[in-house]
Amino acid sequence: MKRQFPRWKNIKPLLGWSLPKDPFADRKLKKVVNLAEMRLLSKKRVPKAVFDYVDGGANDELAFIRSQEVYSRVEFKARVLRDVSKIDLTADIVGQKSALPIIFAPTGYTRMMHYQGEIMVAKVCEENNLVYNLSTMGTTSSKEIGEQVPNVRRWFQLYLWRDRSQSLKFIEEAQAAGFEGLMLTVDTAVGGIKWRDMRNGLTVPPKIGLKTFFDMALKPKWWANLLTTAPLEFATFRNFNKPLSEIAAKVFDPAVTFEDVKWLRSVWKGKLIIKGIQTVSDAVELKDIGVDAIVLSNHGGRQLDRSIVPLELLPQVRSAIGPKGNGPQIFIDGAIMSGADVLAAIALGADAVLIGRAYLYGAMAAGKKGVEKVVEMLRFEMETAIKLLGAKDLSELNPDFVNIRN
Repeated sequence: MKRQFPRWKNIKPLLGWSLPKDPFADRKLKKVVNLAEMRLLSKKRVPKAVFDYVDGGANDELAFIRSQEVYSRVEFKARVLRDVSKIDLTADIVGQKSALPIIFAPTGYTRMMHYQGEIMVAKVCEENNLVYNLSTMGTTSSKEIGEQVPNVRRWFQLYLWRDRSQSLKFIEEAQAAGFEGLMLTVDTAVGGIKWRDMRNGLTVPPKIGLKTFFDMALKPKWWANLLTTAPLEFATFRNFNKPLSEIAAKVFDPAVTFEDVKWLRSVWKGKLIIKGIQTVSDAVELKDIGVDAIVLSNHGGRQLDRSIVPLELLPQVRSAIGPKGNGPQIFIDGAIMSGADVLAAIALGADAVLIGRAYLYGAMAAGKKGVEKVVEMLRFEMETAIKLLGAKDLSELNPDFVNIRN
């Protein structure tokens, strides 16, 4: 073969670099291709105490580790020679269409992760036609969400207080702010023990040591945003002039029973979702009460360590509740970190999934652009995986597509 000197016109197309079109673009964010990499980027951009609050679990973190591990053992059984030129990832979530089978879980203290907090996250949900959950422990009120993001589908997550009149006040405020769903969290008779937070001083009230303080000081951008915006506080407790330790004792009521769920069903006129279900019998009892949906959840491994893995419980609960469209919808959360994880849960019987850590990694890494990228990555992964599975839409997915390896 005759050789020749290399020419620039032949070399240029092979080069994977060029001058940036936008000199202010976040190049590190652009390089992120999956949630594992988003997690690592977030770890570099916020103080250790903040990252650990999101990333950690209760005690030895076995519940969270096991939830991650079971998704790693999911094996897909793909069908071939199917027409998947057009697919549909929309999901019916308590009577309305959502662009994806993904619900943004309630997360407390969101403005600690990024100064724009819940408003920012709700706007991403609004722009992508996804459901947003505001936590009782959020740093933005239900009224503020309703005023600033009026078109987002929104649910209010509730911890039933010992003082039921105060709980009723929260419910009425959420209803007045246009919240369509109420999500009662029932796996918090008391707060879980989080050793990472205890070591970092993120207790109630905070006891931040010198080491944690200096670590925070090494993140000047995080500090600048924190110090030049509104004080970091729980929005629902702004008018309570008491120590946080006393507030926490009021929030978690160990006396909550199924009778309280019936009471909520009578006073809340919207959709009622119960989060924190970990047994088949509890799921069946809630079906009999007439709730609209249940969430199989171990609170992301942040409450009772060694608790059951939701994905492993899912097929049993689906069998007891009945086929999709019969009785309450079944949602699931815990360690969902890819589009493939989402499809595995749907195939095993879930109507939709909740993500929490996933979008908080995005928020810590790059604010709104980070959360948007999390949605983009999950959507792309789901689009790819469902085509490779040989299915056109979510309704075609069933347990025949999935095996969990021993």
